[in-house]
Amino acid sequence: MANEWPIKTIAECSSANPYSTQIGPFGKALMADEYVESGVPVLRGVNVNRGRFHDDDFVFIDSETADSLYKFESFPGDVLLVHKGTLGKIGLMPTKRKYPRYIMGNSMMRVRCDPAKLLPEYLYYWLTSADGQHYLFSRVSQVGVPQIQMPLTTLRQAELHVPSLPEQRAITRILGTLDDKIELNRRMNETLEAIARTLFKSWFVDFDPVRARAEGRAPAGMDADTAALFPDSFEETELGMVPKGWRIGTVGKDYYLTMGQSPPGETYNEEMDGVPFYQGRTDFGNRYPSVRMYCNAPTRMANSGDTLISVRAPVGDINMASERCCIGRGLSAIRHKAGSRSFTYYMMCSLKEIFAQFEAEGTVFGSINKNDFKEIRCISPQEVIIKKFEDKMSPLDQMIENNEIESQTLCAIRDALLPKLLWNEVEIPVFLHV
Repeated sequence: MANEWPIKTIAECSSANPYSTQIGPFGKALMADEYVESGVPVLRGVNVNRGRFHDDDFVFIDSETADSLYKFESFPGDVLLVHKGTLGKIGLMPTKRKYPRYIMGNSMMRVRCDPAKLLPEYLYYWLTSADGQHYLFSRVSQVGVPQIQMPLTTLRQAELHVPSLPEQRAITRILGTLDDKIELNRRMNETLEAIARTLFKSWFVDFDPVRARAEGRAPAGMDADTAALFPDSFEETELGMVPKGWRIGTVGKDYYLTMGQSPPGETYNEEMDGVPFYQGRTDFGNRYPSVRMYCNAPTRMANSGDTLISVRAPVGDINMASERCCIGRGLSAIRHKAGSRSFTYYMMCSLKEIFAQFEAEGTVFGSINKNDFKEIRCISPQEVIIKKFEDKMSPLDQMIENNEIESQTLCAIRDALLPKLLWNEVEIPVFLHV
């Protein structure tokens, strides 16, 4: 049993090197006005909220600023935590990464383990477990922005059962294999979605098939029947030149739009009583939202396949409803009147810059109301072309959905195994102890 394993603090298991447990730059040591277009990436909460490490969506500082913040640099094997803001997410700096250097941002902290005592992967899984999460959240101040009280002291004093290194390797190998497959599915879905976005842009933004036909060429990679659906010339509109016969529509004319409305608080629950309830973009996953709450008295609903768009801080984040669900006031649900889920989803993705204008021009929190949403202008091709796009995208969308379903199943298996492995309640095959 786990009580046969010694209990140690993180401080006892951290590296003897300086700054092995370290909080990010404090106060004016790193300010937003020091961010630049490119350079050394700054780690933030977004980099640990999608699996073990999300190597994208950075802000940057120049090399000189990074040199002055050398003690905040993160190296492979560092276990990363958020101590202020969106708490509870844990990251693990990988060996293979995009950039040679990374600097922790203000809300981050890290642990650098002594590999002769504690594997960083094992600490990562302990911190993501119910025990680790309970420890962190039991020390959160609820005044103002949520933050861990005395974060470094709290981190160093955390106690956990520490098995032998062979046992640690066996445990992390089992859990890591599941996470590797989940990560592979995520990357595959990113690739599939990139392919779909490229085709959408070619057809409905760059108008490549129309340009080819106007020049007397066969559109690349397109059969003759599909090519014949596209016009062979352009005409002037208020949004510039568009394919002849296509019109400039609006969201209000071409789409069914539902703005979310939060039901009474007493109708929320975590006991699966009612329908899934999503309040805002914090419930979003890679493609589909994560179920956190249910509602037994829903007010505004989204249907399976509807595109979900955040309408409050930030405006324009996008997911897709995987089932009929209730949406709160931070979200909207939209579907083209032709019924196409794929065309709707990728059209809304293409309007990202328009949504961003409402974030910049709105209140401190940014928002878009229903009237402004309905007035957004967008290209409106004939429904036969929308249907053709839907036919081509359906296999890709189905693959994305299948990968997502498999990942959810693997997550459930991992989450069920995690406490049993950490409490020595599962017999681990000897051959894994290497």
